[in-house]
Formats: sequence, structure tokens, C-alpha cells
Amino acid sequence: MFKDLDPILHSQLRLAVMSLLIGVKEAEFTFLREKTGATAGNLSVQVQKLKEAGYIEVTKQFKDNYPQTLCRVTPKGVDAFEAYVRALQGYIQK
Repeated sequence: MFKDLDPILHSQLRLAVMSLLIGVKEAEFTFLREKTGATAGNLSVQVQKLKEAGYIEVTKQFKDNYPQTLCRVTPKGVDAFEAYVRALQGYIQK
């Protein structure tokens, strides 16, 4: 039986953001934008959706008088990502 895939993580850009954050635990918005190739506007919307789902935490601060946005994966996000990967593996093994 195939498991349902998490609709939050099933978006290509949101999955890319989560994959990056799983590897580094915390990243600046600009790093995520560069690595994903997304526009700032699109990435901002997708980051907000991940935040609303409780998968990431977003911290806004200033660094050298410039705004800085940091994103960090939450334990709930790690669990959701691992469950998503297991569900995908189930599709591959069937």
C-alpha cells in the first residue's frame, strides 16, 4: 500500500529548502535563494508555508546594519522530512 506524500514537502522548492536545511541545520535566506535558484518572492512564500506548518523557524535580525533572515529546521520538520523520504522509498520498492 502506498503512503500519502506530505503535500507541504511535495512542492519542489519546499522540498529543496528542507533538503538544504537538513544538511546545514541553519541557513541565511540569501544562501537558500542562491542554492535553489528561486526568486526572492517565490522563496519567501514557500518559506512562510514551511514556517506555518511548523517545519522551520525563521529569525529576522540585523547583521552589520543589514537585515538578515535565518531559517532553521525544527524537530517536527526533521520528522516530517524523514517520513517523506520513507514514503518515497516505499514507492520505489513496490
